[in-house]
Amino acid sequence: MTQNTRSMAVPETTVCNLEALAAAVPDGALLAIAKDSSGVAMAATRELVRRGVRDLHLLCVPISGMQADLLIGAGCVRTLESSGVSLGEYGAAPRFVAALKARSLRMIDSTCPAVYAALQAGQKGIPFIPLRGLLGTDVLVQRTDWKVIDNPFEPDDPIVLLGAIRPDVALLHAKLADRAGNVFIGRERDLLMLAHAARRTLITVEEITDENLLEDEARAGAVIPSIYVERIALAPRGAWPVGLMDCYAPDEAEIARYADLARTPEGFARYLNQWLGERRQAA
Repeated sequence: MTQNTRSMAVPETTVCNLEALAAAVPDGALLAIAKDSSGVAMAATRELVRRGVRDLHLLCVPISGMQADLLIGAGCVRTLESSGVSLGEYGAAPRFVAALKARSLRMIDSTCPAVYAALQAGQKGIPFIPLRGLLGTDVLVQRTDWKVIDNPFEPDDPIVLLGAIRPDVALLHAKLADRAGNVFIGRERDLLMLAHAARRTLITVEEITDENLLEDEARAGAVIPSIYVERIALAPRGAWPVGLMDCYAPDEAEIARYADLARTPEGFARYLNQWLGERRQAA
């Protein structure tokens, strides 16, 4: 158990629909999202956009792609904290780039190790954490909230201190949950760290089982216990068009179509209107 423990009087995890899960993300929240390979809650993201959430501080852990670009293009994000946003082989994330050029987005540059380290501090319930690799970088020059101090145990050895990150909400997608709210994440340990660090965790899943996942010795070690999960919602193919490891591959044709349309505001609006009209993607 991490030091970031919940109260002993923990309410049971709520199994709800997508709309109710998205409704639990307030305007202005520090919202943490996972990288594409870990578990991207795209179906829940669509509900956030449909609802018209605003002024999010979006934390990419540690990078993002189409999910962040859609939220930015839809006007949901005021501040972005990330070490990168890209559509990979499909090129730059067009709405992210456009927002930077228009200066309509506050950008907080970070690095992958810095994002992880700051979240680990939040996970452990400590106010800051040291990290060495930032010394001498341009990122450190821009991040006045990071502090360089002398190592108290070794003279002439500077070290960087990063403030802990405690997301208001972590929004994730996983393969399987049980009705008690335990969520199986397999190899994706990023999701466990996020659930530990966040004040509230909302997870969509491909499937909900009647079995208790914590009673399965083979899977229990790869489960987020329900004490860290506020709401779960069933969302088959809920990461589409981004893939989900061991379940389905990314829909490359759909991502390429998005990349092409989103290059212009008109094309993005056309894609967004179609996307918002879809309740779920057929298998």
